[in-house]
Amino acid sequence: MLNRTDCQKERPMQKNNVQFLLSLFKKILSLMVLVAFGFILLTLPASGERSLPLMRISVENSPSHVQTKAVRRFAEDLSHKVQGRLHVKFYDSARLYRDAQVLSALASDRLEMAVPGTWHFDRYEPDVGIFLLPAFYGRSAEDMHRVVDGEIGRRVEEKIEKGLRVFVPGRWLDLGHAHLYTNQPVTSKGDLKNLNIRVAGGLANAMRVEALGAKAVMIPWPDLPARLKQGNIDGVLTTHETFRSAKLWNSGLSYVFEDRQYFPQYIPVIRQNFWRRLPEDLQKIIMETWEEHVDEARKEAAEAQKNARKLLLQHGMKIFTPTEKMLSEYRSFLAAHQDEIATALGVNPELYADTMTFLKE
Repeated sequence: MLNRTDCQKERPMQKNNVQFLLSLFKKILSLMVLVAFGFILLTLPASGERSLPLMRISVENSPSHVQTKAVRRFAEDLSHKVQGRLHVKFYDSARLYRDAQVLSALASDRLEMAVPGTWHFDRYEPDVGIFLLPAFYGRSAEDMHRVVDGEIGRRVEEKIEKGLRVFVPGRWLDLGHAHLYTNQPVTSKGDLKNLNIRVAGGLANAMRVEALGAKAVMIPWPDLPARLKQGNIDGVLTTHETFRSAKLWNSGLSYVFEDRQYFPQYIPVIRQNFWRRLPEDLQKIIMETWEEHVDEARKEAAEAQKNARKLLLQHGMKIFTPTEKMLSEYRSFLAAHQDEIATALGVNPELYADTMTFLKE
């Protein structure tokens, strides 16, 4: 049993413990405030830049991705050229937004520039889906550039600009051809019958794959490896470089049907109300700087796909490449479904007719 003397000794000890805890809490709180303040300072422009217009550029790919490298070079080059007039900030790895979100972010004034893939546009502007139609199946990169960089591409850009209230500052960047990667040998369209093929999105992609006899399945990219290992997915529609980045050879996919299903690209878009506030000379600098980087970016994308293909072979992937004759025959076969796909997408009939005429020239 404690006596009075013991209690008197205990009270000072309790008081000291409380004082120690209060002191520790104050130190932790002060440290947290300093860290938060430091973070705010790091994310703010330098004092001389705070009054400058801010141009935030967002991509979702990782720093090592060929598209990220190209857009970063553009951002760094532009930042140097407009120093003291425009504050350029580049964000990769979806640190601001995923590409599925950037068009909404631009529309709500939360972003100034993005470079999303073509497959993100057709739900906002159906005419972008024209480049996913069967008429482009098996086409070369040169064929795609001839259409996209010409009058047809410009008409599509005008629809994008009007419908999404953005400005397209120049030519599109390439990702490279998308093919079919499967867990069993595929050397003809007959081998695709009833296979469950994952597609990233785009109604035209799903309808084209199903016209070849497969079943299209929409699965978020992060969930794909687990679904492949479960055994209920037989293949994916993607590119060599994307396949390499995810190391999908570890997920049971061992075969490639290299049929050039479509040619994914990235479209640069700048928020319209931001663009219109810029002086004409700044607008010119942005467009010229973008144009200076497109050819190099396209060459690097092609090289990245070639290098990824070599790596796939090194990991034991079996690649079957259809002949040009076979690709032409399959394109003709798919043409029977093309009107249906174009109607489902909502592609402008006049643009559709003009594009088909152009491809026949």
